[in-house]
Amino acid sequence: MSSFGKPVLLVTGGSRGIGRAVSLAAAAQDWRLAVNYASNEKAARAVVDEIRVNGGEAEAFQADVGDISVIERLFRAVKDRFGGLDGFCNNAGVVDYPARLDEMSNERLERMFRINTLGAVVAAREAVRLMSPRHGGRGGAIVNISSMAAIIGSASQYVDYAASKGAIDTLTVGLAREVAGENIRVNAIRPGIIDTEIHGSGGLPDRARDLAHMIPMQRPGTPEEVADAVLYLLSPQASYVTGAILNVSGGR
Repeated sequence: MSSFGKPVLLVTGGSRGIGRAVSLAAAAQDWRLAVNYASNEKAARAVVDEIRVNGGEAEAFQADVGDISVIERLFRAVKDRFGGLDGFCNNAGVVDYPARLDEMSNERLERMFRINTLGAVVAAREAVRLMSPRHGGRGGAIVNISSMAAIIGSASQYVDYAASKGAIDTLTVGLAREVAGENIRVNAIRPGIIDTEIHGSGGLPDRARDLAHMIPMQRPGTPEEVADAVLYLLSPQASYVTGAILNVSGGR
């Protein structure tokens, strides 16, 4: 744990959707929360305020993980504020409008991989630098947020997004093996169709409900259901689980 008692969790993209649900669920389990946001300070403050009203400890930290020059600063700020880092939910990510690969611009592709892949890899690196005994840490747990798209491929919709998340699967397995002897566990969640605001940012606000018929359980998932899985992988109950990728997809 950090040098001040209760464990500390950083959630990137912690102000909305899955990140918000993880932040609130973790606070209810006595984690102290570092809630990262890129631009929506109001949403991040709302999460922090809700945690504090319920007796928890939380702080908001602005940093766009699509700008790798600020990621080191984010982790330093978290360490300065809380004294260390025990858990990291590597959650921040974006989608875009449905398109075929041959219709996608260079700008779209660069943005997709800059945020979803490069930003996530650099953030995982910084988490290891705070957690590993090689750098003075005590270990910890990292949970990467991948996607079922990494397996399905998302043809004619988000092949770029799927590819960016496929890299997260590989990162999870490789990094887990790399730091397993340093008391750091690295796992991932592959959410399926989850009813969050991310679909609206891709121009399809009703996508989760519209695709319910394609899901064996006949409904989209909720951010809270993903958060429950994240909290399990962060917890001592998952002490012998590393390098695992858990599908939270309703059977899809």
